[in-house]
Amino acid sequence: MIALSPLAKLTTFRVGGWAQWLALPKTFDQLQAALGWGRSEGLPVTLLGAGSNLLISDRGLPGLVICTRALRHSEFDPVTGRVTAAAGEPWSSLAWKAARYGLKGFEWTIGIPGTVGGAVVMNAGAHGSETADILVKAEIISPDGRLSLLKPADLGYRYRTSNLQGLDQIVTTATFQLSPGHDPAKIKAATAADLKQRRTTQPYHLPNCGSVFRNPRPYSAGHLIEQAGLKGYQIGQAQISMLHANFIVNLGNAKASDVLALIRHTQSVIYEHHQIQLETEVKIMGHFNDAPGDQKISTSALPNG
Repeated sequence: MIALSPLAKLTTFRVGGWAQWLALPKTFDQLQAALGWGRSEGLPVTLLGAGSNLLISDRGLPGLVICTRALRHSEFDPVTGRVTAAAGEPWSSLAWKAARYGLKGFEWTIGIPGTVGGAVVMNAGAHGSETADILVKAEIISPDGRLSLLKPADLGYRYRTSNLQGLDQIVTTATFQLSPGHDPAKIKAATAADLKQRRTTQPYHLPNCGSVFRNPRPYSAGHLIEQAGLKGYQIGQAQISMLHANFIVNLGNAKASDVLALIRHTQSVIYEHHQIQLETEVKIMGHFNDAPGDQKISTSALPNG
């Protein structure tokens, strides 16, 4: 365990305070040991994956933070199309590997800045596809070390959420069903085209958390924000991206409180214009007391993408 470790480096926003204790397990046994230690010390446990859809308070997080991004392992069956991957495997890595095996179905994941564990929990998706479409089963571990094997029907999948959100359960591995027998060159080309499209329409060049708000169907959150004239709106060093209005970027020295204030301001403006309450896709963790209109937001054990 590492005492008083900075968390900003573990999030794609590059903001946030320090963890009281940090564990970075590389194996399942190390994960179990970290959970056991936190339990024996009576510490609250917070889970991080790739840190791609998180906003962590400038005050940091108390207790034990377990980052699962180092839990990496994947197996591909080119005959059946089954893929099994550990929680810390990045979507982008799996997409390219699947393409090499001629497996179709992961192309849409190439630009998602998250991990398998986070995708299973939040039902990550893009371009009309989502995790629920291809998930076969997921292995889950509880804080007391008990393992469970869950199928999609057990997870209550809905748009960008599942029954796992808000629970202290950790995804350890997941198995997906892809379509086998395709030309690897064509799958690679489709994957590359998807990545190029994302890079030209989303602000990959600056720290961000991915999409900030869920789309309030049938509307697009980005379109609503852009129509409200908020592109480029800035609080401190946090700015609504000029490239895609559903992204908030860190211009270099943003604070988590800047980002949250910008989120709250955007929600207020959109509600005033359209009477639509935008819900955040980004998970807000820790205590924020200094952002306008904010309340205390407690930490929660949420596996992350």
